[in-house]
Amino acid sequence: MRRSKTHNIGDVIRAYLTDAGLDRKLKEVDLIQSWEEIVGTMISNRTKKIEIRDGTLFVYLQSSVVKNELMMLREPLKEALNKKAGEELIREIVLK
Repeated sequence: MRRSKTHNIGDVIRAYLTDAGLDRKLKEVDLIQSWEEIVGTMISNRTKKIEIRDGTLFVYLQSSVVKNELMMLREPLKEALNKKAGEELIREIVLK
């Protein structure tokens, strides 16, 4: 017996994640995991911690030189992160 209302499992999971509000959080985790790919190995190796809270990316750095470099590249970095996410997840970047 064949069911008339079959759905693709991927579509069902995406709909569930969207309804539960988890899709945005998964995109944030994906951005954090792809940090090295976006900024490069040198900056990634000098990054202590990265977190996203309420659209603000907090980057904790070990080097003041890297901090100054990222200060100048804040807007292009924000654009690259949002492009990777496919939507505007990051509204502001705070470097510490």
